[in-house]
Amino acid sequence: MIVSLILTLKNEADSLPRLLDSIAAQTRAPDEIVICDGGSTDATLKILRDCTARLPLVIVQENGANISRGRNLAIRAARGDIICSTDAGVRLAPNWLAEIVAPFERGADVVSGFFLPDPHTAFETALAATTLPARAEIRAEKFLPSSRSVAFRKDAWQIVGGYPEWLDYCEDLIFDFALREKNFRFVFAPNAIVYFRPRATVRAFFKQYYHYARGDGKANLWLVRHVIRYSTYLIALPLALALTWGAPVFGFGILLLGFFLFTFRPYTRLFSLWQPHARAEKFRALAWVPILRVIGDVAKMLGYPVGVVWRIRAKIFVDRNIVES
Repeated sequence: MIVSLILTLKNEADSLPRLLDSIAAQTRAPDEIVICDGGSTDATLKILRDCTARLPLVIVQENGANISRGRNLAIRAARGDIICSTDAGVRLAPNWLAEIVAPFERGADVVSGFFLPDPHTAFETALAATTLPARAEIRAEKFLPSSRSVAFRKDAWQIVGGYPEWLDYCEDLIFDFALREKNFRFVFAPNAIVYFRPRATVRAFFKQYYHYARGDGKANLWLVRHVIRYSTYLIALPLALALTWGAPVFGFGILLLGFFLFTFRPYTRLFSLWQPHARAEKFRALAWVPILRVIGDVAKMLGYPVGVVWRIRAKIFVDRNIVES
């Protein structure tokens, strides 16, 4: 069994050394590491080339390659029959590769690793609590792996046609769905852990979730979830606020219940993440949680219709070309 570790990146000079060090520290080393660079203009390529002496690196370059294209190029260049995928901006637990590869010896086709937050500040801790699921929340049989922590047989990738190169975000979900539709056997490996650092600023977080929702719109994903979000902010919240004028006790009760439901799970996660922080930082994290929930929801509500419009235009373009041909 030949194991290839793949990823795609662009301008990751700041985070790349930490990832490469964690790869070098694996208890089970990959047989090769194939990295696709999408056109870095910083020191990324120099860092990669400097590491070729200590790691079995293969570097693939294609300027402008999106994440899906980059992953497909890396997998195509890989010689392994088992493909392990991760992302830039993370670090791998020392036993990550050993844990994510082991189920293949028992007949797995796809192995879903897990990921944990690696926050450095109170803001990042609050963001992790707001956006990243805890292990106890995962239902193994329903879990759809992120491509920052997943492994699969190369022939499974070939059968489903690889990652969807028309999609720049949420591409790993479409890939997961394609694998499930072909009835490949998924196994959850909770100890195959990747440590993922949340975004460090509000702007970066907003941009990330805008792009995620735009990807949902393009791929026609999670329509019900988005409808519920629009309904909550555009219908339920205004009604609750209106009630506070005519029936203050009832209206404020509804608002307090909504706030509880809105923040219960993030606060539950936060209480298990904030131990390293001083008291003042803990209070800042508490304050950030509801703010970040709103920011993330607004980013999604703005991004989703942009993706929907893109999908409609793409369909019109395809239909027009079919008619003309």
